[in-house]
Amino acid sequence: MMELQRKGVLAGLLLLLYPLILPSLFGAPSHASPSTFSEWNIPKPRHLRLLRSALQGQGETSNEKQSDLCVPLADQGWRPCVESGNATSLLDKDEGYLQVFLDGGLNQQRMGICDAVAVAKILNATLVIPHFEVNPVWRDSSSFMDIFDVDHFINVLKDDISIVKELPDEFSWSTREYYSTAIRATRIKTAPVHASANWYLENVLPVVRSYGIAAISPFSHRLTFDNLPMDIQRLRCKVNFQALAFVPHIRELGDALIHRLRYPSGRTGLPDSNYLKETTDLIDNRGPRKFVVLHLRFDKDMAAHSACDFGGGKAEKLALAKYRQVIWQGRVLNSRFTDEELRSQGRCPLTPEEIGLLLAALGFDNSTRLYLASHKVYGGEARISTLRKLFPLMEDKKSLGSSEERALIKGKTSLLAAVDYYVGLHSDIFISASPGNMHNAMVGHRTYKNLKTVRPNMALLGQLFLNKTISWSEFQKAVVEGHEDRQGQIRIRKPKQSIYTYPAPDCMCNA
Repeated sequence: MMELQRKGVLAGLLLLLYPLILPSLFGAPSHASPSTFSEWNIPKPRHLRLLRSALQGQGETSNEKQSDLCVPLADQGWRPCVESGNATSLLDKDEGYLQVFLDGGLNQQRMGICDAVAVAKILNATLVIPHFEVNPVWRDSSSFMDIFDVDHFINVLKDDISIVKELPDEFSWSTREYYSTAIRATRIKTAPVHASANWYLENVLPVVRSYGIAAISPFSHRLTFDNLPMDIQRLRCKVNFQALAFVPHIRELGDALIHRLRYPSGRTGLPDSNYLKETTDLIDNRGPRKFVVLHLRFDKDMAAHSACDFGGGKAEKLALAKYRQVIWQGRVLNSRFTDEELRSQGRCPLTPEEIGLLLAALGFDNSTRLYLASHKVYGGEARISTLRKLFPLMEDKKSLGSSEERALIKGKTSLLAAVDYYVGLHSDIFISASPGNMHNAMVGHRTYKNLKTVRPNMALLGQLFLNKTISWSEFQKAVVEGHEDRQGQIRIRKPKQSIYTYPAPDCMCNA
């Protein structure tokens, strides 16, 4: 009995001390850094057999196979056709002003901007440069003008719609703060997801005519992809692929990183702050190198939202479960399925180890130049180490650019993502570790430009990784066969699918 009491006292003491020993489990969740658990409990490789085979076979990858992977896509017979016709010319007098308030990350905001232009055209209204809400996950307060070249945006669309940077003085009261304090007659907060053009004409146009202005919030995904006039669809394409250009300092930094990836021998340590103002004449004798951009979408929020097991043990499961409950209050429906069920359905994001094995199976080896486009990876360097073993020539913004060059984007998630987007758009191959807004936006943009983009077959990979006895040759054969038609081939958009992910046939014409 005394022994049981002693154990009970010890257990109680441990419970009291637990929050002090492991504060990350009991404290407020941090969006900026990986969980303490993932750093204390360094996850071991989950697919050790495959990893060993991949590492042993790296030198066996032929140069011919390596070069074949980076061969540009053949002409598929489709051409961009986003130029608006006479149907989109401006009317003599518009109805009033349209404001939209956009949330989400960079790529969700990007889609919202395109839709806002389309809705303004439908209403014959003047669009106010969209307002970006502070992202509750990334806590980034970057504005439209911080990310996108606003003068370019207005100039490209000047013949399609009227756009203003700010409201005139008589509407200066129409601010985000004004709408957050009470119910306002000029705010539209009932716009359904994928609303039709008629919905806006029936519900928003009367408000614009009555008050001279209407503000729509929330607005993300508030315009249908189907049953719209072709000139409206083409206008959305024009915004996405022509009008939305990043601010000059983003493009300049992106060009510098791309140059260093293509001409690595020209790097003699980190460049000085004048690098971006100069043209580098150092050219490798072998010509520009090929490089692959990997969007490693494996941040803490992604890991928690997926409800999958990532090999961090019981402590990691507890940390993610608490984080999931605090952030999404039980709205993660995946949590009702087992890890095996989620993986076999392709609903688990690929870990750095798994995406590395995919790349190795496709034929990339340790001579591949890999650019890592990612927010802070859940688990930090410990989680990335396996990927780095497979691809030692892996770079990112920090390794390629000096602190002076990165000063304007430091700590600003949207600007960091914009640099990655720019580099990804100019890479020889782009691949994302799991579907998401960045993946969808890049697939659409690179399809529009006929560039090679690998779309991981998530269901196939989930099933292969569940097979703990599969040999490397079997794994490689299945991966290659399962991705033959997933490298950027044109896929015609189906009803309800996004025009921004599948630009044919709305944004592209079959020549």
